[in-house]
Amino acid sequence: MPPDAGSGDTKRIMAQIIDGNRIAAKVIEEVAGKSGNFLGEHGRVPGLAVILVGEDPASAVYVRMKIRDCARCGIESFSYTLPERTTTGELLDLVGALNRDDRVDGLLVQLPLPATIDTRSVLDAIDPAKDVDGFHPANVGRLVRGDKHVLLPCTPSGVVRLLDDSGVEPRGMRAVVVGRSDLVGKPTALLLLNRHATVTICHSRTRDLPQVCRTADILVAAVGKPFLIQEDWVREGVVIIDIGINSIGPDDAPRFLLEDPKRVADFERKGYTLVGDVSPAAAVKAGLITPVPGGVGPMTRALLMENTLKAAEWRKNPPGVPK
Repeated sequence: MPPDAGSGDTKRIMAQIIDGNRIAAKVIEEVAGKSGNFLGEHGRVPGLAVILVGEDPASAVYVRMKIRDCARCGIESFSYTLPERTTTGELLDLVGALNRDDRVDGLLVQLPLPATIDTRSVLDAIDPAKDVDGFHPANVGRLVRGDKHVLLPCTPSGVVRLLDDSGVEPRGMRAVVVGRSDLVGKPTALLLLNRHATVTICHSRTRDLPQVCRTADILVAAVGKPFLIQEDWVREGVVIIDIGINSIGPDDAPRFLLEDPKRVADFERKGYTLVGDVSPAAAVKAGLITPVPGGVGPMTRALLMENTLKAAEWRKNPPGVPK
């Protein structure tokens, strides 16, 4: 944990919070209304199938939340829980069956998968038209090409939606994305590039990372290292999107977290608390910032629901094909 994670001038005016919970609730409400329209037009509601392999506690929680979101949106959910010993072939058989199931409009396999399973083969086997996570090479290619009709990865898409709702226009701005993962960092950078931002992607081999971060008008932190982004890494007024979700126990918590009543309550109730990649001192310097929790996370789930609705609509009326 960085020793100065809680340092900084406490007299500064706090950054304006981008409320992901509020924006996500608006998306969920919109999807629920459109799902009702879909039912009236097609005689069924959109369907989402979720596959969980193994007993990872965090993954199980995420799946339960997605199933709950389906109920809120009027989307039918199909949940499949497979044992840890499941083979790649067995999982591919289930994916193939769900690809052929007309009740299923969206299909996702909860990651991470057990090390014994070939994750890439599984993701590549999902029908691109049902790939509501946006991970299939066909959808990645459409994202690179800037296609309008594409199922986008939910977290990166959520980032752009948060910026839009907050009145931030990326056009002409310098955006720095810290983290180059295939699932989050790279697609976030591409979406910002498609919105005409000047984008820099940083990673563990970036020279003088703090200096690069200081050039940002929009700083996206997507590394998964608690409080990596320090106060002297950011300029006053920067827009910060903190995608990091890091679990910290009381034994690892810096002093300022132990002085926060809400965090202490988390430790007492759950044994941990969630923090982002951005230190509180850096957050104070921001003009706008997403909190952790309550920022990007709710948007990721909401955009999954929106993707499921899009997949259902596009399967019935393929884009670009005359009705």
